[in-house]
Amino acid sequence: MKKFAFTLMMLITSLNLFAQNNDIEMADALRSNGKIYIVVICVAIILIGLLIYLFTLDRRLKMLEKKNSNKN
Repeated sequence: MKKFAFTLMMLITSLNLFAQNNDIEMADALRSNGKIYIVVICVAIILIGLLIYLFTLDRRLKMLEKKNSNKN
């Protein structure tokens, strides 16, 4: 049963790949105007901000866990 479920899942994900179309007009227009780089920079800044937030949150949680374990 596990093999069947795994095969079905892989089949469904591969069918999704065939549904994609490579004719993206918006990306072509942004690329021709040179604005695609602005989009890429904005996405990179957002991702870097999220990663920094997650690392600082993880550090704070580790400090709280360490402080809590020292009390007990």
